[in-house]
Amino acid sequence: ILKRTIFIGRKRAKLYIMNQIKSNFTDDKFSRGIEKIYPSRESLNDFLQAGHKLDIYFGIDPTGPVLHIGHGSVFLKLKELQDEGHNIIILFGDFTATIGDPTGKLAPRVKLSEDKIKDNYKNYKNQIGKILDLDKVTFKFNSQWLSKMTLTEVIDLASEFTIAQVLERDMFQERIKKGEPIFIHEFLYPLMQGYDSVEMAVNAEIGANDQTFNMLFGRTMLKRKNKEKFVIATKLLTDGTGKKMGKTEGNMVTLEDSPFDMYGKVMSWSDDMMPLGFEICTRISAVTVKNILAGDPKDAKMILAKEIVSIFINPEQAEEAEQDFIKKFSHKEIPDKVEEIKVKQGDLLKNILVDHKIISSKLEFKRLIEGGAISNIETKTKIADLNQKVEDNILLKIGKKSFIRLVV
Repeated sequence: ILKRTIFIGRKRAKLYIMNQIKSNFTDDKFSRGIEKIYPSRESLNDFLQAGHKLDIYFGIDPTGPVLHIGHGSVFLKLKELQDEGHNIIILFGDFTATIGDPTGKLAPRVKLSEDKIKDNYKNYKNQIGKILDLDKVTFKFNSQWLSKMTLTEVIDLASEFTIAQVLERDMFQERIKKGEPIFIHEFLYPLMQGYDSVEMAVNAEIGANDQTFNMLFGRTMLKRKNKEKFVIATKLLTDGTGKKMGKTEGNMVTLEDSPFDMYGKVMSWSDDMMPLGFEICTRISAVTVKNILAGDPKDAKMILAKEIVSIFINPEQAEEAEQDFIKKFSHKEIPDKVEEIKVKQGDLLKNILVDHKIISSKLEFKRLIEGGAISNIETKTKIADLNQKVEDNILLKIGKKSFIRLVV
C-alpha cells in the first residue's frame, strides 16, 4: 500500500510541476507570501506603474555561519525583482550584529566579537548565490558608516524618537512584566537599522514580519527628509503553534544542508506547516497547491520537500533525495518515528549516548566504533572518531536496528 501511495504521489507531483511551469508567479509577487506593505500595496503599485525602479535592500546580521530557508524565501522575492531590473542590495549588519537585535528575545543577545562576525558571514555570498545573480547584487556592510558615527551624531539620531515609541515592542513589554532587564544598547538597535536606510538612500526594504518595527524606523527617518520608503514585510515560516523555525526546535532548514538532509527535515514538518511552506518556499501556483493539499498529506509533503530541494539545490539532487527517502522508509530501513535527543553543539557523542542510556558504557562505544556499527544516515558514512563531537543535527544508526536523532 505504501509503495502504491508513493507511486501515485510521485505521478501526481509530475503533473503538478508541469502545471506550475505554465503559471506566472510574478503576477502575485506583492501578495503571495507578503504579510503587509507600507504605506500600502496600492501606493507601491502606483510607483512601479509609473516606471520607477526600486532600490531595495535586505539586511542580514551575521549571528551564525549559515542562512536558513526563511532567508531563502526572501531571496525568492528579490529574484523576481532582480529579473525585472530592480536594484538589489544585500546589507551585512556586521556592526548591528555587535549590538544584537532584541527582536523576539526575552533576554539580551550575547555580544559577538568582530572576528566571530567575519567568520560567520564568510560563506554568505555562496549561499545567496543559490537564488540570486550575484553579478547584479550590491553588497554593503553597515560598519562602513555606523562605526564612524560620533557620540554627537548618535545623540542627534536618538533625539528623533521617544522611549515610549521603543517600548511599544512586544518583547520589551514581556520583559517589563517579568521584571527582566532592558539594556540601553538594545534601544539603539532599531535606530541603527533605521539609519542604514538613510545612509544607503534606498526607497524600499524587505524583511520578515518580525522585523516590521525596525524597518519602519528607517521609513520614519526618511520621511523626515521628504523621501518615501516602501516596507515589504514577508510572512514567517512557523509551525502550528506560531513558533518560528529555528535551531532550538531542530527543524531549521539551512541553505547549506545536503539534499538528503533538506528533504528529510521538510518531511519532519507538521502537516499544518504545509500551506505556508508551499506559499513562501516554492513557486507552485496557488491553484495547484490547493489541489495538492486536497490529496494525501504525505504525498503533499513529498512534493513540497522535492520542490524545495529543487529550488535551493537542484532538480537532479532533489530526485536523488526523494528516491533515498522512499528507499529508507518504504523498506523500513528507518522507522517512521525516531527518538530525538536535544544536545549542545560540541558535545562528545560518546557522552551523549552513555548519559541517555542509548549504550551501556564508553567501552561499548569504543567497541561499536571499531566495528563500524555507528553511522551517519544522512551522509551515509561510518563514525570513526572516538572523540567525535556533535556540531549539527544528525541521524544515527547504532548497530542493526537502533536509530537516534541528535538535535543541536
